[in-house]
Amino acid sequence: MNLLKHVAIIMDGNGRWGMKYKKSRNLGHKAGLNTVEKIIKETIKNKIRFLTLFAFSTENWKRPKKEINFLFRILEEFLTQKTINLNANGIKLKVIGNKSPFSKKLKKILANSEKITNNNKKLQINLAINYGSKNEIIKTIGHMKKEKISLTEKNIGKNLYTKNIPDPDLLIRTGNTKRLSNFLLWQLAYSEIYFEKKLWPDFTNKDYNKILNNFRNLKRNFGAI
Repeated sequence: MNLLKHVAIIMDGNGRWGMKYKKSRNLGHKAGLNTVEKIIKETIKNKIRFLTLFAFSTENWKRPKKEINFLFRILEEFLTQKTINLNANGIKLKVIGNKSPFSKKLKKILANSEKITNNNKKLQINLAINYGSKNEIIKTIGHMKKEKISLTEKNIGKNLYTKNIPDPDLLIRTGNTKRLSNFLLWQLAYSEIYFEKKLWPDFTNKDYNKILNNFRNLKRNFGAI
């Protein structure tokens, strides 16, 4: 059976779910937080060490300002309320992405959550916010040139946001959309990819475990026969 160290998830479909059931995209984003908590618990049960969640992309700034403000507000509330629980459950939070455009308040909350949970080992959640893989790769290569680090595959991996983290074994995208949306393009080179029809708020532990079990029973060749 294949060992699962790292699962990455594109949590797509919150806005569509909100419009379908609540006539509000924002209420869909709020409902999506319930699924986040369930999947975190199920990830721990499955003894998976790393979970990367795509929460806000560099392209998401194109959305209406009211929706963006709401997304950041519920993120602030979630971390303010849940960081103590994350810490008590042995969960480490790491933010990947460009934090510079965020408000002072959000930066402070993110830094505080990372600091409080820094020494935890049970599960590391990589929260991708204002993240874009192309930007990450360009930034990494620029840094390496400045520091005169040779441009090798190994060295690029050591200088990405995800340095010291194994590449995802598995990517799940909900929302019945089949694309990567500029997410972990370097890191997903040999990941197995599952596109799930359900919108993120409808995604259940049963759905998650079905995908995990399918992965465990795959024959993975990595270019060999």
